[in-house]
Amino acid sequence: MAAEDAAPDAGERRDESAVRGTAPTVRAEQYLAPETLLQLAPFEIRAKMIVEGVMSGLHRSPYQGMAVEFAEYRQYVPGDDLRHLDWKVWGRSDKLYVKRYQQETNLDVVLMVDASSSMRYGSLEVKAGWGGTVPGGEIRRWTKFDHAVALAVAVSYVCLERQDRVGMVVFDDAIRSILARSASRAQWRSIVEMLRTHAVDRPTDFARTVEETLGKIANRALFVVLSDLFEDPEAIRTALARFRHRGHDVILMQILDRRELRFDLDEIAPLEGLEGEGRLRIDPRALRDGYLEALQAHVDEIGRLAMSFGFDHHVVDSHASVGPPLAHLLARRAALAKRSGRG
Repeated sequence: MAAEDAAPDAGERRDESAVRGTAPTVRAEQYLAPETLLQLAPFEIRAKMIVEGVMSGLHRSPYQGMAVEFAEYRQYVPGDDLRHLDWKVWGRSDKLYVKRYQQETNLDVVLMVDASSSMRYGSLEVKAGWGGTVPGGEIRRWTKFDHAVALAVAVSYVCLERQDRVGMVVFDDAIRSILARSASRAQWRSIVEMLRTHAVDRPTDFARTVEETLGKIANRALFVVLSDLFEDPEAIRTALARFRHRGHDVILMQILDRRELRFDLDEIAPLEGLEGEGRLRIDPRALRDGYLEALQAHVDEIGRLAMSFGFDHHVVDSHASVGPPLAHLLARRAALAKRSGRG
């Protein structure tokens, strides 16, 4: 499922249906490598905030009632359900106390997948055995969008296995597709079907699409943003402020191609902006130090903004395997939740 998980040696046969832009039959093993499933099996997605919900699951709710985990005592008042009285406390203190429980609920997870033109870039050979997306198939490269798809199907699998509800928004400068949240067995297949055939050909407007998305979601949720985040940090700050104001939790997964991360180009060549910036012929060796410094400053600023709102930010190398970094993220969130008393 990552660069090493699901794809080919140069001589191996490619999925011609993906290259032609047609949709082959979905098979789980094409989108979730067995090693990825093993790496993610011990984990669940943990929310940092107290979630709102009505189903029984892994995440604590602010609503009090009978459930699986004890929360606190309070003194009995007439009208309380006598089944909740703690008779052992009464026997020791001659006072009536009622047990209160903290209801556990399912988490709502919303995947926000960037399908803007810059996500079409990729420098890795397309993978044999990978189920395929139209953009990656057309250029025969493992694109940042392909990696976002791989991450999205892995995250959704983990959540759906634990009966969390998962929804999805595919965006560029506006919402292009939206999938209502569901915990049904069919949801994972719906996510794959939507992502593998999606066009990647427009500029980005993250702040606008976040505003549109939040207008459609009333309860608190965990948003997983899969994007290269090549946008003005001020626009990103505005979007994160919207999430925080509505009480949501956010994981930013900034997906960058290894060549973008290293800028290891050695020959003079034309570079073309994928979102209308034009074409420029440059000597990359003369620009490498300045480029890497600017990229690191941008990544650091996004990380600083995420931290200021209490959100997670992770840089993802699109040439690397999906399983280990995602498992590391989930383990860290689980540890934080346990230390804060929410796990």
